[in-house]
Amino acid sequence: MLQGPVIILTSFAYLGLLFAIAFYADKRADAGRPVIANAYVYSLSLAVYATAWTFYGSVGRAASDGVGFLPIYIGPTLMIALWWLVMRKILRISKQNRITSLADFVASRYGKSALIGGLVTVIAVIGILPYISLQLKAISSSYSILVQYPQITMPAAAAGTSIASDTAFWIALILAAFTIAFGTRHLDAAEHHQGMVAAIAFESLVKLLAFLAVGVFVTFGLYHGFGDLFARAAAEPKLAAMLTPLEGVAGGYASWVWLTILSMMAIMFLPRQFQVTVIENLDERHLNKAIWLFPLYMLAINVFVLPIAFGGLLHFPDGAVDADTFVLTLPMAEKQEALALLVFIGGLSAATGMVIVETIALSTMVCNDLVMPVLLRLRALRLNERADLTGLLLGIRRGAIVLILLLGYLYFKLAGEAYALVSIGLISFAAVAQFAPVVLGGIFWKGATRRGAAAGLVAGFAVWFYTLLLPALARSGWLPAGILEHGPWGIGLLRPLELFGLAGLDQITHAMIWSMLANIGAYVGVSLLASPGAEEARQASVFVDVFRQNPDTRGARFWRGTASVPDLYNMLARFLGAAGADASFRDHAAIKGRQWPRDALEADAELVHHVEVQLAGAIGAASARIMIASVVKEEALSIEEVREILDEASQVVVYSHRLEQKSRELEAATAELRQANERLTELDRLKDDFVSTITHELRTPLTSIRAFTQILLENPQVELEQRRKFLGIITKETERLTRLINQVLDLSKIESGKAEWHESAVDMREVVADTVTGMSQVFEEREIKVDTSVPERLKPVKADVDRMIQVMLNLLSNAAKFCEPGRGRIEIAVSEHGGGLRIDVRDNGPGIDPDDQKVIFDKFRQVGDTLTAKPHGSGLGLHISRQIVEHFGGRMWVESAPGQGACFSFTLPT
Repeated sequence: MLQGPVIILTSFAYLGLLFAIAFYADKRADAGRPVIANAYVYSLSLAVYATAWTFYGSVGRAASDGVGFLPIYIGPTLMIALWWLVMRKILRISKQNRITSLADFVASRYGKSALIGGLVTVIAVIGILPYISLQLKAISSSYSILVQYPQITMPAAAAGTSIASDTAFWIALILAAFTIAFGTRHLDAAEHHQGMVAAIAFESLVKLLAFLAVGVFVTFGLYHGFGDLFARAAAEPKLAAMLTPLEGVAGGYASWVWLTILSMMAIMFLPRQFQVTVIENLDERHLNKAIWLFPLYMLAINVFVLPIAFGGLLHFPDGAVDADTFVLTLPMAEKQEALALLVFIGGLSAATGMVIVETIALSTMVCNDLVMPVLLRLRALRLNERADLTGLLLGIRRGAIVLILLLGYLYFKLAGEAYALVSIGLISFAAVAQFAPVVLGGIFWKGATRRGAAAGLVAGFAVWFYTLLLPALARSGWLPAGILEHGPWGIGLLRPLELFGLAGLDQITHAMIWSMLANIGAYVGVSLLASPGAEEARQASVFVDVFRQNPDTRGARFWRGTASVPDLYNMLARFLGAAGADASFRDHAAIKGRQWPRDALEADAELVHHVEVQLAGAIGAASARIMIASVVKEEALSIEEVREILDEASQVVVYSHRLEQKSRELEAATAELRQANERLTELDRLKDDFVSTITHELRTPLTSIRAFTQILLENPQVELEQRRKFLGIITKETERLTRLINQVLDLSKIESGKAEWHESAVDMREVVADTVTGMSQVFEEREIKVDTSVPERLKPVKADVDRMIQVMLNLLSNAAKFCEPGRGRIEIAVSEHGGGLRIDVRDNGPGIDPDDQKVIFDKFRQVGDTLTAKPHGSGLGLHISRQIVEHFGGRMWVESAPGQGACFSFTLPT
């Protein structure tokens, strides 16, 4: 079964399935019904964090360090708890400024600097290459092992294999083709790759299922549960230490602390994580779900890491099998072909998901923040004279995808054999951690400058390169090994693994300490030496004060100069196409209350800012700034003018908040006075009507009870059947009287404000279902057919579930009362309406005469006695229902015509 053609065919079939999912999701997005507009899909897409490193490498690390693999997953869990403060701010900034990538975010914050954007791009590409090589290594190694089934043979070193026969090379090319198909069909990187996100979410489920399957097999198939497996491990001296936290971990406490910090930064600043978390986000409220669902996913996929690691060490005690491959080799050793194939597909999911998203993110950064700023400055290319640049931009991004994957393969050939999977991944983690100071500092500290950011990035990256990447090349034989032992030129203090004499730490901890000292020190120190320029100051305000600004004018207030509408339109059309430019201008005109192109637009600061933001979504903030400067004549603002604008804006914001607050208070007080006055004038008029209604309703059942009781007392010879009939009438009237008294008591509590309300999120689907079930016997006895129309998904309403059931029971009882037995029909419909829910209860009874309807409706509005004109009804239940609905901010009304039944409707806000 596990032959080469079968494995390859299965792999291509799986990749084809992913492409089909992506295609379907894109079609749904084009139709306005996005698949990814769902918090669960968003949360699952974040699990792209779990790569081949997680799938294979975590077991390898656990096999050597025991619980030492945990910090890589503890860190994201701790960091994600802060996302509502940190990530929500990053999301808001990115959406308002049409940020296209991590590099674009940093460049935009520091004065839309092309230098900063290019620097971040270079660091990201070089830093992520080891991570991409990890995925290639994982897929290549797992395929090489699986194809040897039933023998378990470790693959030969990649360095000794020719490129033409190297599986990793062909995997790199195949992944490049799929990535191009997934991620470069649209130009505007600020638009969402909805198909890609849907495919990644599906992959997250597949790799979780595969890992759980092999975990269950090892724990409960090879052994008798967790207790048996850990007991056998504890009996082995080499494995017993791994069960004790920190004692079996290389580096002890320092390693745990720095690995936790490292992974906290990685979940934020890995380019692929920034892509799925920020760029692909449709609704920042999805963070609420991700904050608990993503850690739950991490817990689930790590439950069986230690059992698989210990199972592999016990099963292969001679060490001939690489611990990174235990997930695959254990099923192979037990002749579980189907499980082994599932594991291979799971590992393929983990690796391809990372590669696709990572290379899409990096290619956008290379195009927008590295290549385009250079090309736009080369006058010989005359890019400004080209009518359409979309083909050029797509070509650059596709070329970048191929180049990045080939460079990843090159790293795999040069240094991939020197480290285990986890160690390769940690090198990349340490690289992206260098972005933490400039990003976090940039969104909270206005004093940070472009020079400070550049100094911090360069210093941190230089130390990372020297302490992590250089040793990897030395261990692979591409640099003299003496550098590690004696330092360059024999200077012991410069040894990459013991820099300045700091010894006794693991390599990652050592590198993180020195790189963060250099990065943060340079960033803060250089920023404090000089004040930010005008452009930096205004961008600092846009980022730091994002929640306090009007998104429509935040950038326009800093621009001053002259521009031409045709020039701005033609420039936008070159990058977005004529259709995209028209749509953009229509949106801007709509804000102004005009229609494009019928109405002329002014080339004011707001239009210039709007065009720049649209361009930024296609070519990045730095390149958009260059293009805008080429077609407008801008008057540079001094730093003093920028500060004055910021001060004025701050004062406006403060006064605006105060004015809004006072206005709301005045409106609330006015409304309360109006309601109180209306209530007082109505009370006297309503009191007599209400007392008259209640007296009449109480007198009717009492009269019936008295009359039939007297008949029974005075005529003891009444036949048994007739006596039973009279007793039934007495019982029915007694129940009616009891119900009426309860309604009066309930009404009095509501009117007096003493009623108890228990507000919660109420699912009206469940309320409708419960009430229909509760009245099913009534419907059966009267042979009434009930139809319900309720959507599968409804937003919950904030109400009291018991009160909502009371409302529905009152409406259904009223409808059943006026339906003809045997021919009655009741229709219940629930729909979304005006930002809330609308519930309709329609019957096919006699209906209400138009003249009576107005009287009844007025009485219902004033007293609540909607149906007192109908026989056998007090109307109090409907009055109570109206009071309940209005208490929760809703409205109730009736629509009817003689002979066509009645429809009682109410709305509730969601």
